[in-house]
Amino acid sequence: MLGKPVRDRKTERQQATRSEILETAWEIAREKGLAELTLRDVAARIGMRAPSLYSYFASKNAIYDAMYGQAWTRYLAVMDAIEPTLSRSPRAALKTMARTFFDYAVADLARHQLMNQRTIPGFVPSPESYAPAVEVLERGRVELARLGVQDAGAFDLFTALLGGLINAQQANDPGGDRWARLLDEAVDMFADHLGLPESTRRRA
Repeated sequence: MLGKPVRDRKTERQQATRSEILETAWEIAREKGLAELTLRDVAARIGMRAPSLYSYFASKNAIYDAMYGQAWTRYLAVMDAIEPTLSRSPRAALKTMARTFFDYAVADLARHQLMNQRTIPGFVPSPESYAPAVEVLERGRVELARLGVQDAGAFDLFTALLGGLINAQQANDPGGDRWARLLDEAVDMFADHLGLPESTRRRA
């Protein structure tokens, strides 16, 4: 009879502490602002001396890097959940995709700033942390191509349209729905511009 696999408890404890550091960093970023995050604050909240954090992250930018990768990885999981439900109608599918990313972005200002804006001077995500962001973009391109949007400029227009509405919502009506209400209309305008049909079914 085979015994249970040997657990690497040291690695488990290290990963648990890294996760605690990241979650605490998110809490501080949401309370004080992303740029106000300090190693001293993180350490104080988890009962650790600031120098001890360097055993887990080499610098504050390394914490930002891990947060960045985490945010995009979590959005990949959101994409996985909605992809099987996307309509065959180009407009309906575009609206679902736009609404999903819009809601994810406006739900957390600090997360949106880290993912999509250059809020932290000098911060550049590592290739490892940037990879899920690239995957999100590429999967979006593939899905729009399936819906009939194959031009690179049209894809850029779609992302810019969505980003503009998100930024307007965050800046002018946080917690409200002033720009959220315009999302479907904006997608219809985009679809009209490209001449996308209402449905993939053949019209009579």
